[in-house]
Amino acid sequence: MTAFRQASYDEPPIFSMGSPGRTGTSEVWVGGGTDGMPKVALPREVAREGIRLPEVSQVEVVRHYTRLSQMTWGIDTGPYPLGSCTMKYNPKVNEDLASMDTVQQIHPLQGLDGIQGALSLMYRLERALSALTGMSKFTLQPAAGANGELTGCLMMRKHFEIIGKPRPEMIVPDSAHGTNPASAAMAGFRVVEVPTGEDGCVDVEALKGAVSGATAGFMMTNPNTLGIFEGRVMEIAGIVHDAGGLMYYDGANFQGILGRARPGDLGFDIAHLNLHKTFSTPHGGGGPGAGPVGVAKGLEGLLPVPTVERDGGEGGERYRLEWCRLESIGKVRAWYGSFPVLVRAYAYLLSMGAEGLRASSGLAVLNTNYFASRIAGIRGFDVPYGGRRRKHEVVVSAERLAAETGIGAGDVAKALIDMGLHPPTVYFPLIVKEALMFEFADSETKEAVDSYVEALKRVSEEAYSNPSGISAAPRNAAIGRLDEVRANHPKTMRLSHRHPQR
Repeated sequence: MTAFRQASYDEPPIFSMGSPGRTGTSEVWVGGGTDGMPKVALPREVAREGIRLPEVSQVEVVRHYTRLSQMTWGIDTGPYPLGSCTMKYNPKVNEDLASMDTVQQIHPLQGLDGIQGALSLMYRLERALSALTGMSKFTLQPAAGANGELTGCLMMRKHFEIIGKPRPEMIVPDSAHGTNPASAAMAGFRVVEVPTGEDGCVDVEALKGAVSGATAGFMMTNPNTLGIFEGRVMEIAGIVHDAGGLMYYDGANFQGILGRARPGDLGFDIAHLNLHKTFSTPHGGGGPGAGPVGVAKGLEGLLPVPTVERDGGEGGERYRLEWCRLESIGKVRAWYGSFPVLVRAYAYLLSMGAEGLRASSGLAVLNTNYFASRIAGIRGFDVPYGGRRRKHEVVVSAERLAAETGIGAGDVAKALIDMGLHPPTVYFPLIVKEALMFEFADSETKEAVDSYVEALKRVSEEAYSNPSGISAAPRNAAIGRLDEVRANHPKTMRLSHRHPQR
């Protein structure tokens, strides 16, 4: 695979372009004058004064934003091996379907007669997710994985309030995604951390010492953040259940077991899924995403309102929104979920089918283990926690490289940028020193994986022969090496358009 080099321009802010009085459009025509000619004026009530806008021509605007687009990276540009993010390619047919007027222009306040197709899609998606996870019922409302976690934690809290035995503690592994303890704390729980054992999995003996009558639940990712399948998961579920707690499944890594194992069968009571990860919808990027949450039988009443229900049999069915759920935690976001994202996920499920979904997890696992086997022989890099097989992702440690050359994980990531490759997740999970977290989704080819192996070989060679070259990277990106301490200080979080330290 030939690496893609991003364009690199010394592109100024648009406010520094153009000149006073220059414009990119004609004045707005808002009606005819008495002579029949267009009247060039805006009504006083909509006219605004004193607005500082760039004074640029249309061609300047087009060129400016086109150049900026060439300086960024996306899944359509090249591999995005961000561990724990599952940055899959988004099939364009799904984008086309989600862009249809019937999807984009639907309104949540339309009457039920006008949204039967949308409700049918949501109902069928919910049923499909339940079948894939072994859960009894899902809500499609949460806007992202973290929103789903908060939803699950709120349902746990409500469950114990209903039975009259509130519990104040939530247990999380030390390898958990940071949103796990954050979501638990936002839901009012005290977070109890359990360590990772020498095998890279939850220390079961430590867990036994942590559970008590105060335990509301245990939040667990499986495969875990190291990419290792927690083989003792059913034993863990038994420990938590025997203490009266609930098991929560963080579905960020569901890709690793998709079509092969179901959280409900492994002992989980509540589970969220990141549709942008496992089911190939775009990442939210701060915008709308989807993190549906499913529950086991007996907990359905806790789900947010409304749920989508079907009345009647096949061929004569009618769909409705059910608001009357007395034990519900209420709403966790506006309306019913990010509908265009749900459309993309449903289209992906239909196009893949059961066999295709199972194959996708197999390809992701194959890519990861192929990469891990090749990376283990590169000087300075190690795969921690022994030679165990990984699932869909693997964490590589550059601790030895850092100790012997001074080149750490952050430097490696920046060197990859110079080679035309997007870097992996760095410094996570925190239990691995100088962590580089790689995930090659099922949509990536062997050639794409090989390009990263070869690039890391080059990084290793240069680190041991000329480390100063890497410590100055990236040189080929639009922005050079930043002062990361100043860049993260609230008073200095402003980037100049010029290239610092280049």
